[in-house]
Amino acid sequence: MKISREIKTAILVITAILLFIWGYSFLKGKDLLNKYKTFYVEYDNVEGLTPSAGVTLNGLTIGKVNSIVLNENTGMLLVELQLKTNFPISKSSEASIYEPGFIGGKQIAIYPNYSDKTLAKDGDRLVGNVKLGLTATVSKKMIPIQAKLEKLMFNADNLIIGLNNVLDKKGQEHLKISLDELSKTIIEFHKASSSLNAILDENRGQLKAVVTNFNKVSNDFSKISDSLNKADIGKTVRNLNKTLAKVDGIMGGLESGKGSMGKLLKDEALYKNLTSASKELEVLLADIKNNPKRYINISVFGGKATPYITPENDSISKIKN
Repeated sequence: MKISREIKTAILVITAILLFIWGYSFLKGKDLLNKYKTFYVEYDNVEGLTPSAGVTLNGLTIGKVNSIVLNENTGMLLVELQLKTNFPISKSSEASIYEPGFIGGKQIAIYPNYSDKTLAKDGDRLVGNVKLGLTATVSKKMIPIQAKLEKLMFNADNLIIGLNNVLDKKGQEHLKISLDELSKTIIEFHKASSSLNAILDENRGQLKAVVTNFNKVSNDFSKISDSLNKADIGKTVRNLNKTLAKVDGIMGGLESGKGSMGKLLKDEALYKNLTSASKELEVLLADIKNNPKRYINISVFGGKATPYITPENDSISKIKN
């Protein structure tokens, strides 16, 4: 069966029309051979977002932005999303506009709400959200830093002005004099340091001997300390306390007149008797010295002893009286 020229021409024209429609759709970002899910998101600002921008899920590109339409009544922007995925996206999932980097435009990221079991159907609206990109974040953080920097520059400017006012010609001369004096002081300090080093070098042996002696004394003191630690100091203190207690008892007895010593200290009659006996002994010794013949009589021819005569100043009788 022969196909006529008219039929061939019609088939060619239809094929060309179909190819034109497919090519036009492809250039617009539509793929007629694949099945897409269409969702809508409403934003109040889509600055930097353009049609054909990518749509990602956990970093994976699953679709693109098909169109952006401005609502003339509300001023809101309706963004159409074409997603090619079988991933279950809930109806309360968020579609956030974000900036993936400094270079390139903005994209939309889908954040699924796994707790919501109601799945979004083709043509439903998702929750819109806008996240600050890197540039906006840096700009937001740079604003307070810029304010602080401006304040710092203002303070530095005031400081420089103050220094210029202080460091006039007279102030500069005073500063120069102060620096000269400081330089002289450093030189003198250097000389003193050199002298001290020389003294230390000359007396290094003596200093070493002093350090050695100090170490020896320290070791001896350490040995004494060890001996004291080993000694039973507690026992010695207890014995000392007992001795002191006994001495205290003896002193108490003496104070109360107990015993011979106590009576000797407290008995007034005994004290007078001892005093009288001492005086009589003193008079007797004096009389023996002055009249020895009364007490020692050696007679070869049997002479008579000299009778005793009471002296005029009889201290014994006076004491008795």
